Amino acid sequence: MADRPNILILMVDQLNGTLFPDGPAPWLHAPNLKKLAARSTRFKNAYTGSPLCAPARASYMAGQLPRRTRVYDNAAEFSSDIPTYAHHLRRAGYHTILSGKMHFVGPDQLHGFEQRLTTDIYPADFGWTPDYRKPGERIDWWYHNMGSVTGAGVAEISNQMEYDDEVAYNARAKVYDLGRRLDDRPWMMTVSFTHPHDPYVARKKYWDLYEHCEHLEPTVPAIPYEDQDNHSKRIFDANDWRNFDITDEDIRRSRRAYFANISYLDDKIGEIFEALEGTRQVENTIVLLVSDHGDMLGERGLWFKMNFFEGSARVPLMVAAPGMPAGLIETPVSTMDVSPTIADLVGIDLTEVLPWTDGESLVPLANGTARTTPVRMEYAAEASYAPLVGLRQAQWKYIHCELDPPQLFDLENDPHELTNLAADPAHAEVAAKFEEQLATYWNMGDFDAEVRQSQARRHVVYEALRNGSYFPWDFQPLQQASERYMRNHMDLNVLEDNKRYPRGE
Repeated sequence: MADRPNILILMVDQLNGTLFPDGPAPWLHAPNLKKLAARSTRFKNAYTGSPLCAPARASYMAGQLPRRTRVYDNAAEFSSDIPTYAHHLRRAGYHTILSGKMHFVGPDQLHGFEQRLTTDIYPADFGWTPDYRKPGERIDWWYHNMGSVTGAGVAEISNQMEYDDEVAYNARAKVYDLGRRLDDRPWMMTVSFTHPHDPYVARKKYWDLYEHCEHLEPTVPAIPYEDQDNHSKRIFDANDWRNFDITDEDIRRSRRAYFANISYLDDKIGEIFEALEGTRQVENTIVLLVSDHGDMLGERGLWFKMNFFEGSARVPLMVAAPGMPAGLIETPVSTMDVSPTIADLVGIDLTEVLPWTDGESLVPLANGTARTTPVRMEYAAEASYAPLVGLRQAQWKYIHCELDPPQLFDLENDPHELTNLAADPAHAEVAAKFEEQLATYWNMGDFDAEVRQSQARRHVVYEALRNGSYFPWDFQPLQQASERYMRNHMDLNVLEDNKRYPRGE
């Protein structure tokens, strides 16, 4: 076991993958991420399993689509019997640690992690459950609205900064603790930040970096509501757009704060890298960077996520590991590939669970083997009235919902997805092949029924559990003060020696 590498997974929230065409875009102030990119396999076209926090994270951890995990939305329980990469690694002898957000819903707040250093930033109960029985209903106390855009600007502290400061502090401290080599097991630590997720608020030191940024306006201006596709209209309605007057300055400020928060994250990641280097663990540590989903950032007039357009569904993915050469891969891949890739890199056999895995190892692709399977995506949460599914393969993206006309985009010739080719006779054969392929993966009627059943059950359970005495499922971090620093059941000489690294220099 001592020969197996450590693994550091850096997860960020709502980071638009189009800003990472080959590592961070050159104009982003992100020196630590650029340094990581230089030694990583970089996946230009990586996609989320589902463009919303909880379903995206369950899919990425388990290597399974939401229909398998049953984490359809941000209030669906992630079942304890579904193996995650944390389970696989822990079973193989790894010390598994989580610092930060993972948006686990339900009483299991570990899902294979042996140790969790912080609580989560979002609730663990069923309160945010959508309801397909009430299409068009807005639930104001938890639905997104456009206040994140109209309120964009500078702040020195916010709810999210407070959280990510804590995540980085605990992660850095844990790297130093692991570096003292008091446990001979290899380790895997997932450090999961909530930035650059809106609200679009940034510290002035990072805001100032983008004063003269040339990218503060969307490439595709707002499309009039009546010209939007049906699902985009539903997103507009869910975000309460009619009650907000979005100005050009609001858009520029929102994007500026978002870019500033990428630089904030870069600093926090740099602190963790500093600890890794200081404890001489760099050479034996795999580093992986990924996001759960993206952010539309005003493109087409859309914000946040919840759709399969590039800004929302495409994410950065970089892996620095032995056996994965540094360089750019343009073949479409999925965040669901992370779990089998990690297992492949450290020699864990997933034969027992492969029949129920929707991802595949990226190691062969990184070494020149062609990938023939399409990337699959699902969405069945707020702003949808029925499940949406998508396929991404070669230059094509195909989107299907039983309520809407299909969409087919040629991303090679139409990177901004402005021309739907699904009804174009010249592309009828391509569309037909995707529709045929889609039918082999999904029974849309069954999928819809499963989502509705899950929602109805959860509404009953949530109302019951909030009636009377309430027992929260939120993770409560435990700090045992009597086991920290020096106490009288310890030998001071042993303690001081063990807590120092390097020793004897």
